[in-house]
Parts: sequence; C-alpha cells; structure tokens
Amino acid sequence: MNFDIQLAENYSPDEVVFRIYRWNPFCISLGANQRLEEINLAKASSENIDIVKRPTGGRAILHSEELTYSVIYPIDYNLSAHDLYNQINSALKNGLILFNNLLQQIELENNQPDFKSFYKQDKSPVCFAVSAKSEINFQNRKLVGSAQRKFGKVILQHGSILCGNFHLNIVDYLNITDEKKISIKNEIAHSTIDLKSILNEEINYTELANCLVRGFENYFNVSFERTPELSGV
Repeated sequence: MNFDIQLAENYSPDEVVFRIYRWNPFCISLGANQRLEEINLAKASSENIDIVKRPTGGRAILHSEELTYSVIYPIDYNLSAHDLYNQINSALKNGLILFNNLLQQIELENNQPDFKSFYKQDKSPVCFAVSAKSEINFQNRKLVGSAQRKFGKVILQHGSILCGNFHLNIVDYLNITDEKKISIKNEIAHSTIDLKSILNEEINYTELANCLVRGFENYFNVSFERTPELSGV
C-alpha cells in the first residue's frame, strides 16, 4: 500500500495505474482514521496476521481469501471523485462478468447508509458490515468493498474483492466480547457474499485478475501495459 501512495504522489497526468495483489501473510488493514485500539494486536501477531493502515478511509478489512485492487487515476473539473468511484466499480463489474457469466446479477448499491448511526453500532469497525453507495453487491449482499482518497489532482482508490469467506474471521481480532463477536459474525455472514460461494468452485486468482484488467480496459477504452507480476497473482 505504500507503493500505491508513491504511485499516487508521483503520477503522470497521461497515465492510469491499475494494480491487483494478494497478501502473504494475511493482513488486517485499517482505514486512515480508524483507531488501532479497536484491534487485538497481540492476538493478530500471535496468529501471523499483519496490521497496516490504509491511506484511504473506510473500516477494517481482513485481507485473506480475496484480491486487493488499487487504481491511480488523474481527475479534472469534468470528473468528480464520486463519478470516478462509480465508474471504477462499473469497470470492475464488467471484469467480474467476464470471469463468469453467473455474475450478471451484480449491481451497484443505490443507497448511502447513515454513517453517523452506523459508527455507533458494535459492528462499525468492520468494512464489510455495511455497503456504501455505488459499491458492488450480488443479490443485495456486499461482494467488493472500496474507498478512495484524493492526492492533489489524482484519485487513489483501494478495494477488496471477496473470493472466499475467511473475511468473516475478522471478528476474532476485534476488542469486543465473545458474545458480540458471534452476533457481528452472523450479521456479516448475511450481509456479504464471496465468489467461491456464488460459483461453488475454487477461484483461479490469475484468471480473475486478467478478467478484471480486460473489464477495466473495455469500460474505459484503454490498453494497459501489463507487468510480469500479473501472472503471479
């Protein structure tokens, strides 16, 4: 994620960057304004779970059975940050449909939640506990969580594409009671969905990454210069 920041701070006005990566070891990323005290750091460390701070906002994500994407995109007066957020998610939707036609049912969230009310709830430390406007859902359940930040004249947008259900275990690393952990885990299980559960098959991460790149290219009518690392996703 530090590399994403470097790309955003040293961008070229005529370039767009689309990165896709996974985490080894698994990692919990916290939103830029989120408190470390919400996470049981000792438990995470003992189970080889890294902790990082994202440059973008939002809430905690357990990066495990997923793909993380980032987009660095120059903006001008004709394109607001919100417009770009919607368009990037639409491009990701295209890529997911290329990966498997069963994902035609993907939709972008139409409603914006009341975040002041949400932040007062026990589940508020978890990103996937709520779906924000324009985020990617499948049958009204959150599939992709995203957040963005503006660096001068460029937008950095991060997101997590759920490929398995290990993300539910994030409750194990919250500093809350066991009773609340059970309740929140059940809520997240009903409000989220992952590609493996939708398709009932193991996910080929390399194929998925390539489809996302193609979906992005088709939507924005661009052609990326691919790096060799893509084959190792």
